[in-house]
Amino acid sequence: MKYSGPERRKDPRVTARFIVSYRILEEADNVDVSQTKNISLGGMLLTTNRRFDPGTNLALEIRLPFDPNPIMLIARVLESHQVIKDLIYDTRLQFLAVDDKHRHVINKTVDYYLKKG
Repeated sequence: MKYSGPERRKDPRVTARFIVSYRILEEADNVDVSQTKNISLGGMLLTTNRRFDPGTNLALEIRLPFDPNPIMLIARVLESHQVIKDLIYDTRLQFLAVDDKHRHVINKTVDYYLKKG
């Protein structure tokens, strides 16, 4: 099911795969590892192994090419829909708070992939 309506995102989004560790914010353990399908300054699409309710906050740790250290972020689930029954879900996330340093790294990454594209 591909969305064909008007573009509502305010930030450019690029298709790129980066390793992400994620967990529900309130849970100290139970970390899963996955990869992005796309990313923008405002959020990302992540493949997860379970469905998350909209509004769930996730703690993320993502490795991007322009920073040797992983970036820690908090994101809110916008939607999570099943791709393969009980196995793979596409989960759309909105970043909640991004500090200036991480905003710069995400921006640089998106710009690089936009130009490369």
